Amino acid sequence: MTPEQQRHAEQLAFVASGAELEIGTPADCPLPLDRLISVRGDEPWVRERFDGGLTAQVYRVHADGRDWTLKRARARCKVQKLDGQTSFLNEIQRRADLRALKRDPSLAERLESIVDTRYASYRHGVLLSPWIDGTPIQAWSERQLLQLFDTLVALLLGGLFEWDLCPGNTLDDGQVRLFDFGYMYRFDPLCAFNSNGTATPQFHAAERFETRQYFAHLLVLETQGEAAALAAFELEKRIAIEAYRQLRAALAKRGASGEVLHWLDSIGQQWTQGLKAGGEALYLKEAWRSHWLDLQDDLHGQTCTASTLARIDWLQATVEHRYRDLQAVAAVVPADLLLARLRKARRLAVRWQLASPRA
Repeated sequence: MTPEQQRHAEQLAFVASGAELEIGTPADCPLPLDRLISVRGDEPWVRERFDGGLTAQVYRVHADGRDWTLKRARARCKVQKLDGQTSFLNEIQRRADLRALKRDPSLAERLESIVDTRYASYRHGVLLSPWIDGTPIQAWSERQLLQLFDTLVALLLGGLFEWDLCPGNTLDDGQVRLFDFGYMYRFDPLCAFNSNGTATPQFHAAERFETRQYFAHLLVLETQGEAAALAAFELEKRIAIEAYRQLRAALAKRGASGEVLHWLDSIGQQWTQGLKAGGEALYLKEAWRSHWLDLQDDLHGQTCTASTLARIDWLQATVEHRYRDLQAVAAVVPADLLLARLRKARRLAVRWQLASPRA
């Protein structure tokens, strides 16, 4: 059984067991639990309602002199794949893990960017956290990238791998904050690359950020000129190189396997060599990977947005105008086959359009 299959089996068994998973107690809630469970959105203590969440409806509620984020699990998740169906349970499991990690003196300060949990109940479908008075990140600055990668390294050292670093899951209030953990899974960083063990070395923290968010940002910058996009790409890569160097050193000190250390060395060497060569070929390679993987993820979950269509546009234009360059940096099928797949992907993406999620 693969790590993913094992996780699915354990989570489905928990769902079927009828057991409760709770963080805190109802007494910790600033409002009676029954009010939180039955929230409609028109109550006087509800300040805002967000319906774009794929796994939960989200409310901004006011109580005890402050604002809170209330998540209410949807009766039917909008993400069709199994990980989506168990994402609310998974989020509460990970929030319990994060609460424990925040008590670890070696990680506590670096995990202050992770939202706290005031109360959570799987069976009641309730999750309550302090409201983050931040804004979505439109243009990633050096400060924001440094903060994000510091948090990601801390999570990895704590044995947690975040798969969904999409724009809707990061906010900035002076500190880049993470607050949605439906697709964060446990793993052993001393002997595994991610929560799939060593089976999928192509997936790692920087790749997840680039695939789920950063290359969509670079896609916008490309409209201002290739130089702007390449400069932003090089900034992110240099920060990632240093973050991975620190990660590698910490894991080596803890006794990580040679396979893990060699894997991290290989990634860093590819990035360093690519930047020394000017960055253009590395940009094309990482952009193709990111747009292609994110497209597949959207199609698999049937959760497509305008960003999905923009990625298809980029992929199609690259095949039509830069196929020879693409062949030099990526293993790709013949151009006519790629274009056929992209035409089909566009039809499906139009069919499965959703509003961009907040939660």
